[in-house]
Amino acid sequence: MTFPVRSFATHAATDKLGLFHFVRRAPRANDVVIDILYCGVCHTDIHHSRNDWGRANYPMVPGHEIVGRVMEVGTEVSRFQPGQLVGVGCMVDSCQTCANCRRGWEQYCDTGSTFTYNGVDRHDASPTFGGYAEKIVVSQDFVLRIPDGLDPAAAAPLLCAGITSYSPLKQAKVGPGSRVAVVGLGGLGHMALKLAKAMGAEVTLFTRSPGKEADARRLGADHIVLSTDAAQMAAVVSRFDLIVDTVPYVHDLNPYVPSLATGGALVLVGYLGPLDEPALLTGPLVLKGKSVSGSLIGGIADTQEMLDFCGRHGLGADIEIIPIQAINEAYERVLGSDVKYRFVIDMASLKSPA
Repeated sequence: MTFPVRSFATHAATDKLGLFHFVRRAPRANDVVIDILYCGVCHTDIHHSRNDWGRANYPMVPGHEIVGRVMEVGTEVSRFQPGQLVGVGCMVDSCQTCANCRRGWEQYCDTGSTFTYNGVDRHDASPTFGGYAEKIVVSQDFVLRIPDGLDPAAAAPLLCAGITSYSPLKQAKVGPGSRVAVVGLGGLGHMALKLAKAMGAEVTLFTRSPGKEADARRLGADHIVLSTDAAQMAAVVSRFDLIVDTVPYVHDLNPYVPSLATGGALVLVGYLGPLDEPALLTGPLVLKGKSVSGSLIGGIADTQEMLDFCGRHGLGADIEIIPIQAINEAYERVLGSDVKYRFVIDMASLKSPA
């Protein structure tokens, strides 16, 4: 049986989002049907909606930070049952057979991951529509358990902002004694501070804004460094094992490289685009074994691990809940950095007049 649903969609790069009716596919044997309760608003939703990356497919229903309850399950589903609180992140499928998928890196699938929206279903070639909707149908292999005790609304951004921040921390084996810095304090940055602190690291925030100190300390930062202050930057030379750079726009990486310890890494998680002006100076990297790398969300097993970690430590995102009817205003506020730190849509608002 197919599922007619209400949603909010955009039909062109210059359009606002508005009410859109479509039909979810009939569930397959390994599918889970989810009644969506909350959906986070990610900066990526704006990029895709406005075709900033030139890969938009319209009509588009954004949303990949989804928390809801299982409505029904297919005949081959063994991991979930009706009534469970579950989540769906940025992916809803992959080939599951390539070398990367077998390593638990579905986000790097050699044939291309199937993303939660603005993608194409690999089985029937239908468009994928995201979480700004009443319901979603997803393979059980890409559904996550939401731990008991987590606020479901605050858990929604963990499905993207949380795993995007967690993955480089895990890869670097961050723990007690680690020195971690975070560049930028937004949706990703605030989760990176919380997670690194919960892992036992000494945590520093790099920021250009002096007014963020109190909030940064509340979120877990032990130290705050103004990146525009030469004396403060000089004081942290060779200090950090890991720098997680969450800034979502082009910026100069060179000032941060000297603050890496020998063998340290600066990992980009916030910006997808050219960084050729100014050019990255390779001398400091080569001479001290430092590296600049990238990280994309995380695999399904790592995402579940992150959710369980957040459940044990009581970690959720700092959120502002909005009705779906406020989504266009929310987009403008995200672009103006006017949110602390993630908008989450209460999807019950879809039942109200648009």
